[in-house]
Amino acid sequence: MFHLIFSLPCLYVVTRVLWPLPGPPAAKAAVAVLLLVASQYHLWCRLSSGSVFAPEFPRWLVVLFNGAFGAILLLAGMQMALDAAALVAWPFGGWAIPAACRYGAAALALLLSALAVRQAVRLPPLLDVEVRIANLPDAFDGYTLLQLTDLHISRLFPAPWTEQVVARSNRLGVDLVVITGDLIDGALASRRADVAPLARLGAPDGVWIVPGNHEYFFDYPAWMRHDAELGMRVLANRHTVLRRGDAALVLAGVTDRSAPQTGHPGPDLDAALAGAPPGAPIILLDHQPKGARAAAARGVALQLSGHTHGGMIAGFDRLFARANGGFVSGRYAVGGMILYVNNGTGLWPGFALRLGRPSELTRITLRRGDDAADPAPTR
Repeated sequence: MFHLIFSLPCLYVVTRVLWPLPGPPAAKAAVAVLLLVASQYHLWCRLSSGSVFAPEFPRWLVVLFNGAFGAILLLAGMQMALDAAALVAWPFGGWAIPAACRYGAAALALLLSALAVRQAVRLPPLLDVEVRIANLPDAFDGYTLLQLTDLHISRLFPAPWTEQVVARSNRLGVDLVVITGDLIDGALASRRADVAPLARLGAPDGVWIVPGNHEYFFDYPAWMRHDAELGMRVLANRHTVLRRGDAALVLAGVTDRSAPQTGHPGPDLDAALAGAPPGAPIILLDHQPKGARAAAARGVALQLSGHTHGGMIAGFDRLFARANGGFVSGRYAVGGMILYVNNGTGLWPGFALRLGRPSELTRITLRRGDDAADPAPTR
């Protein structure tokens, strides 16, 4: 389905950008074939691994495909803007789009796409976020946790990248590490070496993980067992209690909304919170942010989510927000609860583009008090 949808902007680029340009038809036909090949990136992904979500070819080729694919989409958008301008000018004598505009748009699309891929695959920068919780025990005032999410460890984000993320995370010296889903893209046999560095990820209160929708694409039970073997503890509709003396902080997690589609239990907040100590603040890990209002109604103090990749490209983020309950990036106040939607540590290798929506390594510091006084996140 993806490859059929994305063939449309390619055809638009061929007919409205490429073909009107001067030059021999044979040369333009050759370029058109290359564009068509690039636009079918997701088909090649499926043929390489059996899944559109896991390209199993060399990293340089994944990068090249994303760059070409991104340039096609950006150029299609630019050409649509030029065509709209020509349409507006038509009643006033018309405007013939000069070849220079088409060449310029193509050059700009290539430049922006290269920048977008570079931003997507880099090691994420640190982002500091402070969250105030009114009933936070004094013993947890200043407590730090690191949120990783949407690493999408794959051919695009292989073992060396994972090693760097782990090394940088460990240097931060936080109290707790949480991973809010979409850890991988690919079967366990294909990704075993790429996720191996995660065994060295650590914090005094442990590393805790919830599944995202991508875990269910690739043998969910096998991945959950392997996560545990790597030292990560899975919060699938359950909770743990963090303690500092007599003070308690509840860390709960739920499964992903997509789980029932593969025959696995869906998110169950009641089960996740069953037996939690009354009055203790609750931090909820939920891969998708759209359930935030229900979590707030249950008295959750802080929900940490991912899934949206921050919308990836500024402007397009509003489309992602509509599909995710209005939440796409950063901090939201939801019925007395704070929701933080992380832009992602990595992102899906099927659309590895970022413009104006950077990846992040997110260190969250808990403070006692009114969240209205929270400072803005700092990079």
